[in-house]
Amino acid sequence: MDAPSEFMQQAIALAVENVTSGRGGPFGAVIVKDGKVIATGVNQVTAMNDSTAHAEMTAIRNACKALGAFQLEGCDIYSSCEPCPMCLAAIYWARCRTIYYGCTAADAAKAGFDDAYLYEELKKPLGERALPVVNLCRDEAEKAFAAWKKSPMKVEY
Repeated sequence: MDAPSEFMQQAIALAVENVTSGRGGPFGAVIVKDGKVIATGVNQVTAMNDSTAHAEMTAIRNACKALGAFQLEGCDIYSSCEPCPMCLAAIYWARCRTIYYGCTAADAAKAGFDDAYLYEELKKPLGERALPVVNLCRDEAEKAFAAWKKSPMKVEY
């Protein structure tokens, strides 16, 4: 078995173990750098009462902690399932090099994890989305960006 397949098998095993142990949903993720696993994650949404505790998110958090960095350049992520929109965005923000996934979003939907509506919502103009989106206090809020631009302590990302 080649290395990518081995890392994917590990992500899948994490997902299965997470379900059979009763700790969470059927999702696992592994982050690899230079051919070595640096972090793993499993779905902990219900265990932690945290709607953002998806496997990819927990793996990213663990990898950033392990590397002492907020970006994961040169890292690959192996997910037992195609990442949802939140996880996909986080993977992009983390600057991972490659995303490998097992099951598709359609497979997840068949198991009751359907995020198709999120993809559809993101395509809509703000005023047409199901969840109201209201722009408020923009002039005041821009003060934070002005402070950022002037700050000698900012860390670019």
